[in-house]
Amino acid sequence: MAESFFNILSKGKAVATSAGTEPAQQANPTVVQAMLEVGIDIRSQKPKPLTLEMIESADRIITMGCGVEGVCPASFVPTEEWELEDPEREPTEKVREIRDETRARVEELVKELQ
Repeated sequence: MAESFFNILSKGKAVATSAGTEPAQQANPTVVQAMLEVGIDIRSQKPKPLTLEMIESADRIITMGCGVEGVCPASFVPTEEWELEDPEREPTEKVREIRDETRARVEELVKELQ
């Protein structure tokens, strides 16, 4: 969600790439539906594993739920933890709340970077 919001809201001035330490095999169908509700189609998006190359090429890293010691390989570079809930196994209404919180945080980030 954050990658899609950022790449739309930044209007090409910056690019986000989303990845995880333990990515799912496919995008969460409830998340896909919640994003479609706000006009963003992420059906073709595939979860990606976080790589050292991604970390080394990043100007900024935002983590979400990566605050567990030993889990996040990005801990040796400056990061910002957003502590957003994982939408996995959440009902649609909760996913919408997480989506909206994600969008609000991305909007603030884009404003900050301008």
